[in-house]
Amino acid sequence: MGLTTVSVDVHPLSDFEVAQRIAAGDQDELQRLMRRYNQRLYRTARSILRDDAEAEDTVQESYLLAYKAMSQFRGDAKLSTWLVRIVANEALGRLRRRSRRAELIQLSGTNDHIGDDPEINMTDTTAEQPEDAVMRAQMRVLLEAKIDQLPDAFRTVFVLRAVEEMTVEEAGACLGVAPATVRTRYFRAKGLLRESLAREIDFSMQDAFRFDGERCDRIVADVLERLKSLPNLSG
Repeated sequence: MGLTTVSVDVHPLSDFEVAQRIAAGDQDELQRLMRRYNQRLYRTARSILRDDAEAEDTVQESYLLAYKAMSQFRGDAKLSTWLVRIVANEALGRLRRRSRRAELIQLSGTNDHIGDDPEINMTDTTAEQPEDAVMRAQMRVLLEAKIDQLPDAFRTVFVLRAVEEMTVEEAGACLGVAPATVRTRYFRAKGLLRESLAREIDFSMQDAFRFDGERCDRIVADVLERLKSLPNLSG
């Protein structure tokens, strides 16, 4: 019996090539892109909006914005960084529209001082941890709640660095802040969480804001359906 030769693509597409294919109308490539970055983009939007449904809507709208502008992508930054910035801007815009009277998040600001402000004291609502088999599930819920309580400027930095495991440089590029600012905000955010969760935080870190298959499939399907109503952008 002869051997079967399997062709393997050893030259993956560059970000620029991916963008060009999508801009030309390649919906298979678009689906691969969405499934690759859905979780990262959802977590970014969720860290800003603190609302599951609105974060999901934001991701969908951001994909449509990205699709319309895909032909303009030149590869100066990573495609993932470009997408995160689109999502962050869309989420911040929604936040402003949702609560115009509230203090706006200033991701590029310098107000990093925590001090002893009781409004961001995270030790007041710490729940007692059960010593049984359901501890991890409960810790995940608690961790998400505690992340939601982080100061606005720290929260998105923490999600990108700790949950998405971006480098300091990647997170800074996504948010438009200096690496030193990312380091400071991440250090302080982590300190606040450790005060509340102590050792248990590491057990649930990778499960925070889990992005399940159903939501991923729904976003892909909804975006593809909405694209049918757009004019042909490949011409």
